[in-house]
Amino acid sequence: MSAGDPGFQASSAAVVVPIFPLPDVALFPHTAMPLHVFEARYRAMVTDSLARDRRLCVVRLLPGFEGRYDGKPAVAAVAGAGEIVRWERLATGRYNIVVKADCRVRIERELPTDTLYRVVVARRLADTPAAADPGPALERIRAACGGLLAAVGRPLDLLDPLLADGQGPGVVADRVAAAVIPDPAVRQDLLETLDVGRRIERLADALEALVRELRGGR
Repeated sequence: MSAGDPGFQASSAAVVVPIFPLPDVALFPHTAMPLHVFEARYRAMVTDSLARDRRLCVVRLLPGFEGRYDGKPAVAAVAGAGEIVRWERLATGRYNIVVKADCRVRIERELPTDTLYRVVVARRLADTPAAADPGPALERIRAACGGLLAAVGRPLDLLDPLLADGQGPGVVADRVAAAVIPDPAVRQDLLETLDVGRRIERLADALEALVRELRGGR
């Protein structure tokens, strides 16, 4: 997604935030992610974040990162940012943390720093409301979630909290995508889709494709 995309919309708030790059992850707003932090540079990041505002950004490492992992491999431009809401420092110096995401951000540039970890300037991104009635796409999502649960033999009400009435359609899409969509590329695409109407349509398409795959292509 670029600034020329009609779904792109940025708020005026730029933030300086440390980044936690990980392979094949997408941290969606309105969700929480548990993380085990063991590398020295990211243990330092968590320690510093806890001493400041507890905020950090979880960002996806782009494919091909392996050869540069110890340096500064390329990361996705859009990521999830939030607050460390729970943490435990282990006797080994490692951490178990839970990050609760509250916004999407677009990384604008990386800052020079004397820390072991990377720090960026990022801009908060705002959703673009759906132009058309999101009801039909949300019904497709609900039906596909039911089909998915039936296909894997799980209780049919398992995802009801994610689909409950009273949530905005963008919130439903984020929470369902975080819980259900396995493909990292699809997850990143949904994270980058700021137009809520497009996001719920793309999520419905992805869920229906997943149900077909689990049913053996029927």
